[in-house]
Amino acid sequence: MNSMRIIGIMSGTSLDGIDLVCVDFDFSEDQLKWNIIATSFFEYDEEWRNKLANAHLLSATDLLSLDVEYGQYLGHKSNTFIQEKNLSEIDAIASHGHTIFHQPNKKFTLQIGHGAHIQTITKLKVISDFRSQDVALGGQGAPLVPIGDRLLFADYNACVNLGGFANISFDDSTGKRIAFDICPVNFVLNSLCREIGMDYDFNGEIASKAIVDSNLLNELNSLPFYQQSAPKSLGREWVETHVDSILSNSSLSIESKIATFTQHVAYQIAEVLNENQLNRVLFSGGGAKNLTLISHLENQTQSEIIIANNQITDYKEALIFALLGALKLKGEINILSSVTGASRDSSGGIIYS
Repeated sequence: MNSMRIIGIMSGTSLDGIDLVCVDFDFSEDQLKWNIIATSFFEYDEEWRNKLANAHLLSATDLLSLDVEYGQYLGHKSNTFIQEKNLSEIDAIASHGHTIFHQPNKKFTLQIGHGAHIQTITKLKVISDFRSQDVALGGQGAPLVPIGDRLLFADYNACVNLGGFANISFDDSTGKRIAFDICPVNFVLNSLCREIGMDYDFNGEIASKAIVDSNLLNELNSLPFYQQSAPKSLGREWVETHVDSILSNSSLSIESKIATFTQHVAYQIAEVLNENQLNRVLFSGGGAKNLTLISHLENQTQSEIIIANNQITDYKEALIFALLGALKLKGEINILSSVTGASRDSSGGIIYS
């Protein structure tokens, strides 16, 4: 199949809801062509948010039951998406599912939302469980996005996502795709904003008006993680151990901490862009809408900073899982060992038809 219409579904750890995107892919020429047909976001109600947030505490039988129930939920939402957007000729649904456990060091990962139940309800071919095979091959089962960065955004030297953490994906001098986390972004900034009753720093307005403290900035930039070579990744535990103590010990105002941490993020990203001589870089994720952060970054690098449109910013992960599904149906590689650490590249996912 050289042409496919795939629905991609993504549920993130933020527990806000599910992103759905319908994409046409054309593999008939040397360079992949693609076009987003429709997008939708379905917000979780409080019941589903609580179910998913506490799923790791369930007994084995209750977790298996939730796996089925969530698969049915995804199936019904897929049907709603198809009906509301008047979609037809869908070749398959590619669903990431919702991560409950991810412990690759113990050789397992679990994303619930059973593909068999999505298939039964939608009567469409379904690809799910993308991460397990890579974990079995000794990989981290993550990140999976870099192959999408390479194939969908080949016009850019690198792709940077500014979410809870900043991560980057690019081809090194040998042509090998590499990816790693750079630094925390919204995970820290949003937490600081909540201390003054705000969900986030809209457009970076707080950071634009407050003072950047050079001592705090230097302390943050001196954290050992930033000297480590890739592959490397960050998580909540690292922030709680290394960043929270620095910020809590500071007597600065919250506004000044926000301004300083925003400058810290810009500095760390600029260091990576400059060190790797990355000329054209595509930025996506919520942090790409932080005008002060982007302004600081542009002042510290010669790299051309290109902000993705809102559709790509909001639906990029769902888009890339649609691509992973299309590649799986073609029997082609969709997971790169160079970024996951697995023993080989693989074509991940289970197909239900």
